[in-house]
Amino acid sequence: MRKIISSLLYFMLMFVLCLDGEFLCGDGMEKGEEQFLSNVRQLTYQGKSAGEGYFSSDGKYLIFQSERDPENPFYQIYMMSLETGDTHRISPGTGKTTCSFFRPTSDDVLFASSHLDPDARAKQQAEIEFRTSGKKRRFTWDYDSHYDIFSTKRDGSALRRLTNALGYDAEGAYSPDGNKIVFCSLRDAYPVERLSPEDQKRMETNPGYFGEIYIMNSDGSDQKRLTTWEGYDGGPFFSPDGARIIWRHFNENGMLADIYTMKLDGSDRRRLTDFGSMSWAPYYHPSGEYIIFHSNKHGFTNCELFLVDTQGEKEPVRVTFTDRFDGLPVFSPDGKQLCWTSGRTSNGDSQLFMAAWNHEAAQEALKVTGKRSEAQTNQPTPLPSGKMKQGAVNEPVRKQSGEDRNDVHQFSPEITSADLQAQVSYLASDGLEGRMTGTRGTQMAAHYLAGYFNEIGLKPLGDKGSYFQEFPFISGSKLITDQNHFQLRKEGDEKKTITFEVEKDFLPLAFTANGEVDGEVVFAGYGLSVPGNEANRYDSYAGIDVKDKIVLVLHHVPEKVDMKRHLELSGYASLRYKAMLARERGAKALLVVIGPGSSDAGKLIPLSSSDKASADSGISVVSISGPVAETLFVGSGRNLKDVQSELDVENPQTEGSFSLPKARVKIVTAVEQIRETDRNVLGFLPPGEGSEGAECIVVGAHYDHIGYGGVDSLAHKGEEGQIHNGADDNASGVSLVLELASSLAEERRKNPRTFKRGIVFALWSGEELGCLGSSYFVGHPMVPLKNVIAYMNFDMVGRLRENNLIVEGVGSSNSWSRLIEKANVKAGFHVNLLHDPYQPSDVASFYPKGIPVIHFFTGVHEDYNRPTDDHTTLNYDGMVRVAGFARSMLIDLIQQAERPDYVKVKESEKQRTEKIARKTSWGTVPDFAAETKEGVKISTVKKDGPADKAGMRDGDVVVEIAGNKITNLYDYNYLMDIAGFGKPIEVVVLRNGSREKLTIVPVVRK
Repeated sequence: MRKIISSLLYFMLMFVLCLDGEFLCGDGMEKGEEQFLSNVRQLTYQGKSAGEGYFSSDGKYLIFQSERDPENPFYQIYMMSLETGDTHRISPGTGKTTCSFFRPTSDDVLFASSHLDPDARAKQQAEIEFRTSGKKRRFTWDYDSHYDIFSTKRDGSALRRLTNALGYDAEGAYSPDGNKIVFCSLRDAYPVERLSPEDQKRMETNPGYFGEIYIMNSDGSDQKRLTTWEGYDGGPFFSPDGARIIWRHFNENGMLADIYTMKLDGSDRRRLTDFGSMSWAPYYHPSGEYIIFHSNKHGFTNCELFLVDTQGEKEPVRVTFTDRFDGLPVFSPDGKQLCWTSGRTSNGDSQLFMAAWNHEAAQEALKVTGKRSEAQTNQPTPLPSGKMKQGAVNEPVRKQSGEDRNDVHQFSPEITSADLQAQVSYLASDGLEGRMTGTRGTQMAAHYLAGYFNEIGLKPLGDKGSYFQEFPFISGSKLITDQNHFQLRKEGDEKKTITFEVEKDFLPLAFTANGEVDGEVVFAGYGLSVPGNEANRYDSYAGIDVKDKIVLVLHHVPEKVDMKRHLELSGYASLRYKAMLARERGAKALLVVIGPGSSDAGKLIPLSSSDKASADSGISVVSISGPVAETLFVGSGRNLKDVQSELDVENPQTEGSFSLPKARVKIVTAVEQIRETDRNVLGFLPPGEGSEGAECIVVGAHYDHIGYGGVDSLAHKGEEGQIHNGADDNASGVSLVLELASSLAEERRKNPRTFKRGIVFALWSGEELGCLGSSYFVGHPMVPLKNVIAYMNFDMVGRLRENNLIVEGVGSSNSWSRLIEKANVKAGFHVNLLHDPYQPSDVASFYPKGIPVIHFFTGVHEDYNRPTDDHTTLNYDGMVRVAGFARSMLIDLIQQAERPDYVKVKESEKQRTEKIARKTSWGTVPDFAAETKEGVKISTVKKDGPADKAGMRDGDVVVEIAGNKITNLYDYNYLMDIAGFGKPIEVVVLRNGSREKLTIVPVVRK
């Protein structure tokens, strides 16, 4: 925020609601997995991966699936002797297989296979070619419609087909007596053409939704359906006494799963967990006392094993504490061994692991763990009314239904602090790893948000009928090392060729144009062109022709000019601007050197230090080392150090630009832009009548943050590299949008005629990289921009203090003041109105398109862009008030006849000025809520920072920097950015009505 300063993956989304990420699991959880597991060892090593291992009834064999056949890239079924280690394949070897199981007291086994698919071999070859190409795809569970359940002997003979329904049949398991098989089937979704249009779309994105539990005799006869809920039901097993079936049930969006049991006829359905996460793969201990399962309570990359009692009366107990995936656990028949699938391998691939199991420790841990709140074990779990998959109308699900969405927290249609806290707790959890654009964290968040929109009944407004609008972005740059070359050809008496080494002697910059250039070299001083009168004009290119030449310039600006002059020149000193100047004057390439009189003298400029977007500047741009620059100067009769010394004091007698004779350079640059995609999440609440061509309001917030920090982090010493959860920035804004959407959807349901306009609820990604998602939307609008009457934005609204609410962009329309005044009669905020619509947030994407904008903000704070911006720090009651204030304004906007007018505000030069790469730190935090006639009030002066050392205090108002008057926040940030570091700057502050002069020495921002 604020530049001022795939089915399985889909299923693995979690909703973290436990404060501080802790589990209420009793004292045992603190002891680590050693209390339960000993002699942990990796069991399988062959092939790319292995998993889902199940014991034979005598405990001597293990049946499992593995990708280890060089001619078939898909899983096949293998049996391993736990006495000898001998392993052999049981499945046919063609097609895909999964989910095997031993039949007790028999030589039979079962598994699911697609080997009868006519295209099985073609699919194998296509997969081999795909993997050989080096491409990768995210792992998703394969609900191949050709999967059927087969039985065979342990040697692979006597293969027999047990199911032949169209659609996925898999996940089978025998009963303890071997007479029954319980399994999962998607057969009721076929033929797909018979599904409703909505369900056909769902089949494309979430086929598991149609999974149901079936039971049949071991010979395949008498197949009966046992479950009817919306949402995936799968992974069933029998209890040790054969009286019950245990399985995992997903809610209809695949965002939450819990463990259930039922009788063999589907009755007496009981819920064992309400863990607030994705809980699955349950398996009974042979004693029948407890169940082990895995859950992503700690996030997708840290699935762990947990125990729960068979009645579900206690909170689950955590078993494993190791990074990466731990799941699909199975006990040996005697209960003394545990086998599970784990990614705790050296390369991270999943393999089978085994360990000795401490049954007594498990019993003790379950005794001391706390009771599960609102346990549902003493009564059958009812079917949701009207929620059966077959023969029921699919109505939008309203969020007050705890069964549908989250049974740990029951949502309501009203805007409540509990709802807001639940949403922020998930979005700002460690499992989302800071929601950096293009990462798994934003993907998880996007699915969560889309599921929420679906549940409250918003219409999808994204691509192809989904809630997602995908947009491309450049996430960085990569050097193609062997394709970058730099040669100097010396002419004259010392004719020779010198070849330089990439990353040692030279390095292209991220925004270079790729290609080969060849030409003479011209030195152009600092490469600046600054307009002005005779006294302050500066032109490094005066009197020199650089057309078809290669230009060499110094980095930064003259080092020894006074601070006022330094500030004047710095606004034109960005590397991109220097490249543009050279390009516009006809140069072939730009070479940049950090001069011998500058900080970091002679060092190379890092590839990606100058530009996040990394877009091609249209000219080759290369950083060169000090020694390379000196070599170019040989033959010119000049010394670079002496030349820079004269330029640094702006000596008018110095010739600052000249040719470098006897030097011709050949440069080849090759930088690959790393292109990725991410998604906006868009939902539409249509007007009460006639949505075609109707006007609408866009209500938005960005859901991305800065991941583990990086260059934008303000982490304190010792916090570097930690997850920046971004609770206030901007899970707070997102949660407000969700609550507004839910509240207004309910309002529209009750009073549709009052909705004269529609509302687009938009959650953006890429804001932290430069408002990428919202910019893409206005360039590729999903509703005509001419129909958008206003944009309302929420960014950092979670820290309401002293009743101060900041509302920005009010000058974009004359209507805002009236609407704010009306809404605030009830809200009662001390509203600080900022009129400038050129805000460094997503409003910047909409305002230039002629759309009035307004932005809600509660101010920065000590936790801004730090790992400490966690969900426990927010003022949720304050957020409820902000949401209510905004809701009142939205109700007026959708009901009033007139459209808000658009006021064009002139953009200042300082707002347009590009930030330079050398970011500095003063150790100050402005007070955004303060109302001052001049200057910028400082709310916080960080201890031992440059401002603190200079004597600045909390509450000081900065009115001058280096002789430049400060009238607003833009002046302050602009001058602070370009002032540089390491040099004293005179700053004037107002303190108790008196002017105080301070001298600050800024430092490099870490």
